[in-house]
Amino acid sequence: MRHVDLCSGIGGFSLGFEWAGLSSPVLFCDVEPWCRQVLSKHWPDVPIACDVKELASDPGRNVPDCDILTAGYPCQPFSLAGKRGGKEDPRHIWPYILRIVASKRPSWCVFENVYGHVSMGLDQVLLDLEAEGYATRPFIVPACGVDAPHKRDRIWIIARLMEDTSGRRYGNKEEEIRPRRDRTVNASITSSANVADTDSQRGRLRDTQRQDAENAGQSPRHTRDNPARMEGWLTEPPVGRVANGIPRRVDRLKGLGNAIVPQIAMRIAMTIKAIAD
Repeated sequence: MRHVDLCSGIGGFSLGFEWAGLSSPVLFCDVEPWCRQVLSKHWPDVPIACDVKELASDPGRNVPDCDILTAGYPCQPFSLAGKRGGKEDPRHIWPYILRIVASKRPSWCVFENVYGHVSMGLDQVLLDLEAEGYATRPFIVPACGVDAPHKRDRIWIIARLMEDTSGRRYGNKEEEIRPRRDRTVNASITSSANVADTDSQRGRLRDTQRQDAENAGQSPRHTRDNPARMEGWLTEPPVGRVANGIPRRVDRLKGLGNAIVPQIAMRIAMTIKAIAD
């Protein structure tokens, strides 16, 4: 599938989708220069735009045709940690993303945002997508849902276009599938009540696995070709919270803080792939 990734960050969606063998990116877009450098390093042949608003000014010309569109659009308008300005916040760009979706009409859309979006703005996003002919379903999936050692609740919105290119609805007259919004937001079951407890038995097991890997001369780092599985998350190294001398430390922390969990994107991609096949 051809994949357009808006608000790309450091490429979490594309990384997870590639792990699942679902799609290849044909366009990135991110406002942060450092994130664009990371994207260009790992996907040197994929064009990178700077501004979603500019793309939305003429989506037919600025955005390539795609089968799947993703975006971890800015969370500041909805975050419980901020002022929650909603649509009045200048960083609210959902209307521009919707304009691109309405123009390009990808078969699938996947979006990610913070937990605070559930109580502010989510209903409007789902209604907007359904008005364009998409069936939508939101899920709350925390990072610990894929066994990361922290909680990080996030809302994931999955939308499927319920028309073919001729505008015909899928299904027959007796059993027609219509765009429908399920107001139930499912919280995934966390795998442990003490996911942040690095002294737990599971944490000690991860340390043992890491030491075994290092003794065998293997790198435990996660790369484009090495997705972290459930047993692959490692506890933090004993270097303390303040590490001096790391190049572009602030940019790296900001990039990681805004990034999605690619292992969750991979699980979503695997489900989409199974349906598409």
